This record gives sequence, structure tokens and C-alpha cells, in this order.
Amino acid sequence: MTRNAADGATWQSQEKVDEYLARVGGLPARIAGEGVLAEILPPAPSSLLDLGCGDGRLAGLVLAARPSITTVVAVDRSEPMLAAARARFAGDARVSVSLRDLAEPIDALGSFDVVVSGFAIHHLEHERKQALFAEIASALRPGGLFANLEVVECASEELQRRFYDAIRRPDGDPEDRLASIEPQLAWMRAAGLRNVDCVWRWRGFALLAGESAN
Repeated sequence: MTRNAADGATWQSQEKVDEYLARVGGLPARIAGEGVLAEILPPAPSSLLDLGCGDGRLAGLVLAARPSITTVVAVDRSEPMLAAARARFAGDARVSVSLRDLAEPIDALGSFDVVVSGFAIHHLEHERKQALFAEIASALRPGGLFANLEVVECASEELQRRFYDAIRRPDGDPEDRLASIEPQLAWMRAAGLRNVDCVWRWRGFALLAGESAN
């Protein structure tokens, strides 16, 4: 297999961030998943939390789809990603971009109409994923939505390899802690979310969504 130059780097590496943004941003499957996420948003939310915001791409998409949003909190643990997000939203008073590792609780961030995450939560250990889903359920306001556009574990090693080849990442990512779809849906339901479902999937990409129980 051909090894990517950024395979041994972490998300604190500008090299890895640059490689990721150049490769993944133009993938038709990612664009399709983002389109479905925009379709399922509540009609007129006022607040958004983006967990693992990266360069701000997903927050920007949600803002474009729902101009009713007046408050955006975007967090990430990667300094190069945060720099890109701050550049994207420079001068936009609606958006606050800050450093936060999703391994730490998010309770202090407040309550929101929409919580989204794009290709970030799969880096967490499974126990932390479950705890995070519970924190998200608590952070959602009545009628709120959690939408997680995510990398998931495929049904076999062969299918996983084909997926990685399709996204031009044949060696995967050593920081991935992938889980399959069904356990994650169960964790979301156990956290107190309702109408939980996988609303879109393409190979190892999936959009997992659930609504506030209130």
C-alpha cells in the first residue's frame, strides 16, 4: 500500500491537517452526507454547537442552511484546525471558536438547539463516546437535534479496506477508534435521545441522528 506522508502525524500537525482538508473536502460522499444533514435540521434553530469543528466547514454549512442561528460554539483539539476555523469565521460575531478536547466533558458549553459533529467522535474511546452522547442529550434544548456525520466500522476487514481505498487513505488513521453503527445507535438511545436512526450511509461514512427527548 502507498503510505501517506501524514500517516505518522497527529492532528496537531499542520502537515496532517493540510493533507486531510485537501483530500476529504472534495469527496462526493462527504458532500452527499452534508446535504442530508442540512435537510434534517430543525426549521428555525437559534443556537449551534459543533464538536470537533475542524476548519469550520460543517458549522458554515449549517449557518447557510439555517440563517436563524445567532449563536455558534465551535470547538476542536487541533490548533491548526482551529486556526483555519478562526480564519473562516473572522468578523462573524455569531461564531465563537475555542480549544477543547472531546475527551473532556462538554457540560460547561451550555444548551443548544442543534449539536453537530463531523468526523471527530470516532477518535474517542468507546466509553467516552457513550458518556459524550449523554452530555449531548443533556445539552439539547426541547426540540433539539444531534447529528453526527461520522466514520464508522464496516462489516468486515475487506469492506474496511475498500472504504479506505475509496477515500484515498489506504492505511486508515492510527487515531481512529471505530465503532459500527448499531452499537452507536444503542448508545444514543441509552443516553436519552429519541427518533435515533442512521439516516444516511456510504460505506464507512454514516449520518447518525437523534432528537431531544423533551
